[in-house]
Amino acid sequence: MPFGAEIIETKATSQMSSIVREFIEAILLALVVFVAIQTSVQNFKVEGSSMQPTLEGGQYLLVNKLVYFKIDQERLSRVIPFWKVDNSDESFAVHPPKSGEVIVFHFPRDHSRDFVKRVIGVPGDWVEIRRGTVYVNGGSLDEPYITAHDYQDMGQVFMDEKEYFVLGDNRRGSNDSRNWGSVPEALILGKVWIVYWPLSNWTLLQ
Repeated sequence: MPFGAEIIETKATSQMSSIVREFIEAILLALVVFVAIQTSVQNFKVEGSSMQPTLEGGQYLLVNKLVYFKIDQERLSRVIPFWKVDNSDESFAVHPPKSGEVIVFHFPRDHSRDFVKRVIGVPGDWVEIRRGTVYVNGGSLDEPYITAHDYQDMGQVFMDEKEYFVLGDNRRGSNDSRNWGSVPEALILGKVWIVYWPLSNWTLLQ
């Protein structure tokens, strides 16, 4: 084989190896990004009118799953020598669900269905409803997002550890904790972050 032909063949082989390597790296990067997105954000479609006027049926949401992600501190301390374990075995990556936040969760009576509601009571809270006004730990709750009040009463209920009381903003047309009780922490998928569709309704929720 002529010397020049050997050089050309070597260059061609090197270029092919480079292309294959770049292709594999691109696939791996795409896989990492896909996994990261799947574990931190999930889309959700609103069904029904139970969260009007905050959310409308047919809107698409992005749900932040990372904010309520639980960290196993005991396991983490075995990997990171300087990691200190606090009083609990697990802690939230950012913070636990807070009163007023809109969340998506598996329906406690049918885990194949997902609901979207607003957190009203958190662990340790007493929740009561008198003529449609919600009271948490004896104080009336300021709810500027309510436009259509109902006048139902509900006796005091206590939120045990890892339990959350949720209500729809459309109190007259919502199937919520008044009907089937609290939401266990383990069933909460994440916090509603963005209404992204239709574009005319694009909203960033606090």
